[in-house]
Amino acid sequence: MRDLRINIIDKYVIKKFLGTFFFALLLIIVIAVVFDVSEKIDDFMEKDAPLKAIVFDYYMNFIPHFAVLFSSLFTFISVIFFTSKMAYNTEIVAILASGRSFKRIIYPYVISAAIISLFSFLLSNYVIPGANKERLEFEETYIRNRPYNFDKRNVHKQIQPGIYIFMESFSNSSDLGYKFSLEKFEKGQLKSKLMAEYIKWDSTKRKWNLQNYYIRNLNGLDEKITKGQSLDTTINLNPNEFKRRDDFVETMNLADLNNYIRTLRTQGSDNIDMFVIEKHKRLAYPISTFILTMIGVTLSSRKIRGGIGMHIGVGLGLSFGYILFMQFSSQFAISGTLSPFLAAWVPNFIFIIISIVLYRMAPK
Repeated sequence: MRDLRINIIDKYVIKKFLGTFFFALLLIIVIAVVFDVSEKIDDFMEKDAPLKAIVFDYYMNFIPHFAVLFSSLFTFISVIFFTSKMAYNTEIVAILASGRSFKRIIYPYVISAAIISLFSFLLSNYVIPGANKERLEFEETYIRNRPYNFDKRNVHKQIQPGIYIFMESFSNSSDLGYKFSLEKFEKGQLKSKLMAEYIKWDSTKRKWNLQNYYIRNLNGLDEKITKGQSLDTTINLNPNEFKRRDDFVETMNLADLNNYIRTLRTQGSDNIDMFVIEKHKRLAYPISTFILTMIGVTLSSRKIRGGIGMHIGVGLGLSFGYILFMQFSSQFAISGTLSPFLAAWVPNFIFIIISIVLYRMAPK
């Protein structure tokens, strides 16, 4: 336990690690904001976006999103950059010569990676979703049109296992659906069918109102038909589901995402994998900070021909390989080829193996 106490060398490494990381991240954020302003300045001016809204509603919420997106990459680059400098200044050799093991040298790196990983986890699961709501709202107001100003056509949806709805069209502006039908199946057989000329959401009663409805209840060869002018009913369907844009998952914190996945499972939805993938990615991505840190330390702790530039080049290749691997595996999961769990965690498993191999090759 005494060997795990933070000493002067540990503080030196942690200071170098975190200082380099936050400086590099700040630098890339400034560059990204400059490029983003130059790209969107015409939209801001055309739609008279207030300066206060641009700064606080958009860019102050854009920065955390961008920071987490590239946190693992810049963790890797930071480790390689300052560790390579330590190696070429023979600081690593001096530390090893003092009797400290290579395993002990990695200890302050693990502490720093834990800080960054916790920072990434809290931001991506609890801070950024709320920030994304304001950022996307700003984009819909001043950069692009709201996606739910248009009617939905030919809506097919399973709202519970064995229960399906169809609407010829649905108006998001009035929460009104035309040519509505609801079918209930048991063991593959149709048990009832409800049809209505139109269906409208009553926000006061929190119910759907059906106009000119027609219900068929089937029991073997027996059939019972019910007709009426107006009927208030509860259906496992919320009009907000039609107003969500494709990237609305970015506005959900971890608890909201878990609840939404449970709702989709209750509905028997086929479109659940992308949300499960998002959940596992939010858990797996912070872990990559530890893995890439280990790879960075073992890769850059020895002198090689080509200097720091070679270390950074190899490091960038590995880090971009990790990001590409994550994207490809996600697409395989969405297509049904790979499970969501494997899609999110396989890149980590593979890079853990790479880190173990490099650790065994590192100077001891």
